[in-house]
Amino acid sequence: MSCVEQSNKPTKVRWMVFASLFALCTVNYIDRAVISICMPAIEEELHFGPELVGIILSAFFWGYTVMQIPAGWFADRFGPGKTILGSGLLWGTFQIITGFLHSSTAFMAVRALLGASEAPIYPASSKLQSVWLTKNERTRGAAIVDAGSPLGTAIGGPLIVAFLAWFGGWRGALMGAGLLTALIVLLCYPFVHADPDTSKRINKEEREYIQSALKEEYEGGSGTNKKHSIGLVRYLKSFTFWGMTLGFICYDCFWYGLMTWGPMYLSQVFNVNILKIGTSIFIIFGVGVIGELFGGFLIDHLKTKGFDSNKVVKWTLGILGILMAISMYFLSNAATIDLAIGYLSFAMFCERWIGCTFWSMPASISQRDDVGIVAGAMNTLGNVGGAIVPILVGVIVMATGSYYWAIILFLAFALGVSIFPLIINLNKKVGEDEMIQGVCR
Repeated sequence: MSCVEQSNKPTKVRWMVFASLFALCTVNYIDRAVISICMPAIEEELHFGPELVGIILSAFFWGYTVMQIPAGWFADRFGPGKTILGSGLLWGTFQIITGFLHSSTAFMAVRALLGASEAPIYPASSKLQSVWLTKNERTRGAAIVDAGSPLGTAIGGPLIVAFLAWFGGWRGALMGAGLLTALIVLLCYPFVHADPDTSKRINKEEREYIQSALKEEYEGGSGTNKKHSIGLVRYLKSFTFWGMTLGFICYDCFWYGLMTWGPMYLSQVFNVNILKIGTSIFIIFGVGVIGELFGGFLIDHLKTKGFDSNKVVKWTLGILGILMAISMYFLSNAATIDLAIGYLSFAMFCERWIGCTFWSMPASISQRDDVGIVAGAMNTLGNVGGAIVPILVGVIVMATGSYYWAIILFLAFALGVSIFPLIINLNKKVGEDEMIQGVCR
């Protein structure tokens, strides 16, 4: 092949951008996992009870939830790159500060600030989908980014166990995680701050490929539709938005419930040490990484083969939600830790596949200038569940003395993932009819 032919091949810079987002999401979830892994040691040293642990685990979501819509708005207006840089450096700082705390009140306050600082990562990533990826590439893009969440949780287990040993306990482990965050953010920033028009790494062929596909998607190829925002209120009136969001709420409740209480469940029900917990978490969430990447690439493959994306998404979520519920039923009766790990691993495979499917939706249903704020609104409502579920699980465990009814609660969330997306229509963007009428006038 000649050098000229080589130079005419499109570059793959858009995938370098999403590989950087994958690294950022991974360290983001290492930072989220560290508190759950360290909590048995924190609980013992500072004498926290189950209800207090639940509130501390929930505090992260207070700040995270409140800042979702502002973070999405900021990414839409000022660019996702700057948003991610400021966010990452702040959350690394708050993670370091957590290692110096001694009271439950301080834990709750700093965990809420940590959540607020982490809020922009997903809305900004969704915004980058609408900038860099075509509509048949977004589930892969979402899968690559969101695979960082189970990977970060998976490697967070053994990594934080190692940090506990290297840095002399839970305080050093938290500080080490914060320093790691700052380093990864600075390394990834050069890739995420540019767009196809300004990136120095992209060649003409890739730029034209992206621009042509996005013009066709958002403007019907005409270039006459100059308005790309319809306002958040219009989305709140849409069945598609609510089908996406209610399903996502169920998904988030399931995910955050297991992420925050999973280590404690394994420790207390099966009486295993922290090393065994770390290994178990690595297996469970490592399987989740495989599920997310497999599912994301499969869905985009089906789209490129001409399958109706609306049907693909509804059947995928319907089947996976039911399988996840079945795994929770069996988990509620698990007699050994090996069976529990098996059921949790299967559930996590399905759950992460569901995750990338949901995270591809904001860019698919939204007008171009609304992607960040729609993703932020979806994540805001999803994380209301994330804020409530850790407390609710703590209350259930305290009241019943077991995890049985908490697991049944997760089963109900899994069924919700199957039901609510039935009202989604991915074949038409929200507000499309109004904008067409506006152009015709």
